[in-house]
Amino acid sequence: MDKEKIISELQFKAVRSSGAGGQNVNKVASKVVLSFDINTSQALSQEEKALLSVKLASRLTNEQVLILNCEEDRSQLKNKTLVIKRFFAIIASGLVIPKTRKPTKIPKSVVKKRIKDKKNVAEVKRSRRKPDF
Repeated sequence: MDKEKIISELQFKAVRSSGAGGQNVNKVASKVVLSFDINTSQALSQEEKALLSVKLASRLTNEQVLILNCEEDRSQLKNKTLVIKRFFAIIASGLVIPKTRKPTKIPKSVVKKRIKDKKNVAEVKRSRRKPDF
């Protein structure tokens, strides 16, 4: 995954942000919308594209486009850097391949100890009973 190549493929759009901003809110487009088309990306291999489309299926549109937006700050530049950081975090988490689980067996010594302890508890309870004449 080549970050510079991916950054060149990102598309940004500045939109008017909602929320507080006073008189400035109606004339400054500080909200940044990032869109990244997974299918047309040249920076990702076919395996990475397939993995991302499966893992990020709930975040993608029908055209396999990832859309993120950021309106945390009043500055468009800060919002752009924040959305890029968030984008790379999502891509990195989507490309992680989980380790395969190796099934393990219970050791024989553990099984023997459990049975021995059960017998010991049963003997203690048996000794607490009233004697049967």
